[in-house]
Amino acid sequence: MPSLKDLKNRIESVKSTRKITKAMQMVAAAKLRRAQEAAESSRPYAERFNTVMAGLAASVGGSDNAPMLLRGTGKDDVHLLVVMTAERGLCGGFNSSIAKLARVKAEELRGKGKTVKVLTVGKKGRDALKRDLGEFFVGHVDLSEVKRLGYNNAQDIARDVLGRFDAGEFDVATIFFAKFQNVVTQIPTAQQIIPAAFDEVEGDDAGTLYDYEPSEEAILADLLPKGVATAIFSALLENGASEQGARMSAMDNATRNAGEMIDKLTIQFNRSRQAVITNELIEIISGAEAL
Repeated sequence: MPSLKDLKNRIESVKSTRKITKAMQMVAAAKLRRAQEAAESSRPYAERFNTVMAGLAASVGGSDNAPMLLRGTGKDDVHLLVVMTAERGLCGGFNSSIAKLARVKAEELRGKGKTVKVLTVGKKGRDALKRDLGEFFVGHVDLSEVKRLGYNNAQDIARDVLGRFDAGEFDVATIFFAKFQNVVTQIPTAQQIIPAAFDEVEGDDAGTLYDYEPSEEAILADLLPKGVATAIFSALLENGASEQGARMSAMDNATRNAGEMIDKLTIQFNRSRQAVITNELIEIISGAEAL
């Protein structure tokens, strides 16, 4: 049975931990608002860009003049998985859920005889996948020094991916990230970016005819690389909001768990102290009776 001193030290230790988790929760809450606004404000542009590109892609169809980024290499033998996670932990299952989705996809592709290559963005994804997919790593993007994500960060990643595609290193590229829904819900998502895959046009834009100058093929050739960067930037922003939401939720749970542990330890401490006092009283009374 632990002594009173041990229990007291344990209580003080847990109280210190609770102060830290509470502070981290407040910091995550402050960062979440900015990250959430950035992610949500980027969605209309990304959706509209997707609509325009979908219309262009539909008009070009399976033309031999279509850009390589749209029609692909004609094969799907080599797949590049771009796994985007956080640089830090202490955010619940945020990083592990993205890594798990990428791991399942890699196993599925390998089961079909495909070649898998992995490009990691963020330290935690690299650490989580190193054991199972370390032999397939082809690169890593370190964002630990980046205080605030910008479009230039997405462009750097896009240039790396596009350079590998131009060099013939892969046929299909897919990004993995977590889409922010709310503080407690972040949805692990896989999105194919090469060859470009667009949702079907619906609503007012469906069936609308446009005249393009220059040709659709020329416009697509110019916009598709920007589309890759836009998709990556949107994923980075979604990840940023998801990370802060997951961290806020995890630190809130840790703070409440610490409070419950302090209550239990306090009860145990009081009972132990009461037992010690009772024993001392018994010894005094026994001694008095002996005299």
